[in-house]
Amino acid sequence: MPEITWQKSSFSGSAETNCIEIGATPLTLALRESDTPTTVLHTHRPQLTALLRHIKTTTARR
Repeated sequence: MPEITWQKSSFSGSAETNCIEIGATPLTLALRESDTPTTVLHTHRPQLTALLRHIKTTTARR
C-alpha cells in the first residue's frame, strides 16, 4: 500500500481537534478519523461525491 498524504478540512479548526481526514491512493480515496488513524475507509470518487451531495441536501432541508 502506498504512503498516503492526509488532508484535513479547513473547517476542523486547530491541530488538536479530531476530524475526518482524506487522502488519495492511485485507485481510491481514503477516509479516516484523526483520533483512530489506523482505521481507514476506502471509496471511489463517484460514491464519495454522492454521499457528500446527499448530506448537503438533507441538512439543507432541516
